[in-house]
Amino acid sequence: MKPHSQQEQKQRTFEHFCKQILKNERNDYHRKIKQQREHEVLFSELSPKTLEQFAVWDKYFEDTYLFEIMGFEVAVADELLAEALKTLPQDRLQIILLSYFLGMSDPEIAGRLNLIRRTVSHRRKNSLQALKKFMEGYADE
Repeated sequence: MKPHSQQEQKQRTFEHFCKQILKNERNDYHRKIKQQREHEVLFSELSPKTLEQFAVWDKYFEDTYLFEIMGFEVAVADELLAEALKTLPQDRLQIILLSYFLGMSDPEIAGRLNLIRRTVSHRRKNSLQALKKFMEGYADE
């Protein structure tokens, strides 16, 4: 073989190799697209009833009970807890809401309500017992 023809042979071999790679990539791409079509469905092709199953409806303040305390609005999502809170006297309700829903400490609550810290602690403890008793009564039903 002549050196020139040997060079041409290498070039043809390389060209064939490159073309084969491109064909394989094309085949892989078409295979992948085919598999996607078999396993995936466009939203535009779904029936309204099927689309409805995928819908998510946000519940921002639906079934939420609002309590206003010292200019703050406290949202309670649990109906039983909201009913239990409604049974508390206003002063004890304030303490529970400030403590558990607004994250205030006993000294902070005492300062806002002009009470002694010990009084706040005692009322909070008694309020929790009353809430527990109320909620246990409904748990038995």
